[in-house]
Amino acid sequence: MPTNVVMEALSPTMEEGRLVEWKKQEGDPVAVGDVLAEVETDKAVMELVARAAGTMLKHIVEAGSTVPVSEPVAVIGQPGEDSGTGGQTESGAAGQTDSGAAGQRGSKDAQATQPSPGQNRPVSMPAAPPAAAATEERRPVQRPSRTGNGARTGSPVSAGETGTRIKASPLARRIAAERGLDLVGVTGTGPEGRVVARDLESLSSPAKEAADAASSTTAPLPRRPAVPVSDQPYTDTPLTQIRKTIARRLAESIGPIPTFYLTSEVDMERVWEAREALRAAGKRESGEAGKDSAVSFNDIVIKAVAMALRQHPACNAWWMNDHIRYWNEVHLSIAVAIDEGLITPVIRHADQKSLREIGAEARDLAGRARERRLKPEEYTGGTFSISNLGMLDIEEFTAIINPPEAGILAVGRIVPKAVEHEGALALRRRMRLTMSCDHRVIDGATGAQFLKTLKGMLENPLALVW
Repeated sequence: MPTNVVMEALSPTMEEGRLVEWKKQEGDPVAVGDVLAEVETDKAVMELVARAAGTMLKHIVEAGSTVPVSEPVAVIGQPGEDSGTGGQTESGAAGQTDSGAAGQRGSKDAQATQPSPGQNRPVSMPAAPPAAAATEERRPVQRPSRTGNGARTGSPVSAGETGTRIKASPLARRIAAERGLDLVGVTGTGPEGRVVARDLESLSSPAKEAADAASSTTAPLPRRPAVPVSDQPYTDTPLTQIRKTIARRLAESIGPIPTFYLTSEVDMERVWEAREALRAAGKRESGEAGKDSAVSFNDIVIKAVAMALRQHPACNAWWMNDHIRYWNEVHLSIAVAIDEGLITPVIRHADQKSLREIGAEARDLAGRARERRLKPEEYTGGTFSISNLGMLDIEEFTAIINPPEAGILAVGRIVPKAVEHEGALALRRRMRLTMSCDHRVIDGATGAQFLKTLKGMLENPLALVW
């Protein structure tokens, strides 16, 4: 009996998906687990895999179409069978997730561990590749050369020059292009030996190493969004699935949530001195490699916020419509800018981790967020959020709350200011913090007490290791 292939829920908040490219054409044999198509979700570009074996009898929708979750997109069966859409649905297709972007499949269990469907927040990913990006297409690749760590880098050459036909997923090609990696010689673990995203995880490049070193001392600069240019007065661009989710989630936040804002200015002189001492200690331990373990100001803020939330659990809470959920664990969502928007990977149990552990985890999550390799459980379940725009020379701003969280902290840049200090006018490094509060959960005095505790920890950083 023919089996209908349906549009699966490939992320916890996905309601519809855009079918980017068919990987199995009509008449092709299909085995369980084969990649049938690539789908742009509200989170990433993922792979739709076969849950039944047979032959691809029919494509119900064309590449580029947007399809609601659980609607049929194709039919699998035996040659000669009726290819109508009245067959049975693939076993377990609806509602399952597939982290194909990171080479992870069957992540249904990961979804089941999420605390609440309301926990999800707006994220953005780059627009999916056009359907013309076929697997067997000859494309520019990198001429191999070796770096000290074994990564292949080099200048672009045509695959035709080497006689090599590269079989790789569009996601793997994008990651390779962004990281300056060469796909020639990479052993693929995907269907028919195709190179997929997970095959690039162990490779590194000078560009990536430089980015990692930079992110260890300051938050990385976000990329500028790609804006189409033409000779016309304007260009209309269809909304991607990610941008639709951002618009919906922000409207859900700023509209019904009664939000108020609290701003406090912190003296950062001692934090500055502590960070310089930690950097020097790191270099003494491992020489130049100490840069990789250097503590950033953002890491220190994360640690201080986590410890302050432990003392003020009333701010570490979710609004659940008919009740408030006060969390006994501190899971901090960190805003990371990527193409077309942002995503908020979560540092779990941040109050129990050292500054070095927080720094390493933050860099790892941010790096994989930009490569669209985060698992659903890595960007959901936060109990409080932090957004830092200090690296973009922003002194003060207000951030929008991520429902169902009740608060988010906006962090500005550190600025030298002439202020009164110990009875005299002195030039001191200062930083402004603005907390957005859901008044249904957090009262003014409650938020103010939290900020006072946070300010005290930053002005006396020894409190972070007490």
